[in-house]
Amino acid sequence: MEEKPAIQKPMQAKNEERIVRILSKDIEGGMKIYPGLTKIKGVSWAVSNATCQVLGIPKTKKIGELSDSEIKKISEFIKSPKVPNFIFNRRKDLETGEDKHLIGVDLELKNEFDIKRLKKIKSYRGLRHALGLPLRGQRTRSHFRKNRRRGSGIQKKGAKAEVKKEK
Repeated sequence: MEEKPAIQKPMQAKNEERIVRILSKDIEGGMKIYPGLTKIKGVSWAVSNATCQVLGIPKTKKIGELSDSEIKKISEFIKSPKVPNFIFNRRKDLETGEDKHLIGVDLELKNEFDIKRLKKIKSYRGLRHALGLPLRGQRTRSHFRKNRRRGSGIQKKGAKAEVKKEK
C-alpha cells in the first residue's frame, strides 16, 4: 500500500513539468485549469469559468493532467463558446453587427484596426490615442507624463553650473 503513492508522485511531477499548448499559447502544466486558461489572449475569467462548467472539467485539475481529447474539447469550445452574449468580448461588431468572441491574434488585429479607425475619423478617443493621453476622463495633472520632459525642473550639476555661478 505504501508503494502506490511513491509510483504516482513521479507521474504527477512529470505532468507538472509538461507544457501544454492550447490555441497557440504555451501554458505550464503545474497551473490549475481555471487560472491557466486566462493566460490565452481573449479568455477572461468568465469564459474560463464557463469552459470548466460546460465541459464538466473540475477547475482545480492541473493543466498537465489533461488528456489530448480534453485539450481538443477546450480549444473547440473557446473558438466558438456556447455561452450567453454578455460574456463575449466583441458584441455588435461594426462590420457585421453580430456578437463574436475573438481570441489571440484576431483580437489584437481587431483592436488595432479599431484604434486606426478612431484616429482616421478624428474622434475624441482617436485623438487621445494619437497623443498618448488617457481616454476615459482620468486627470492628467500628475500622471501620464511618460518621460516627455525628464528632469525639466532640475538644473544640471557640473561645468555648466559653475559657469552660471561665475557670471
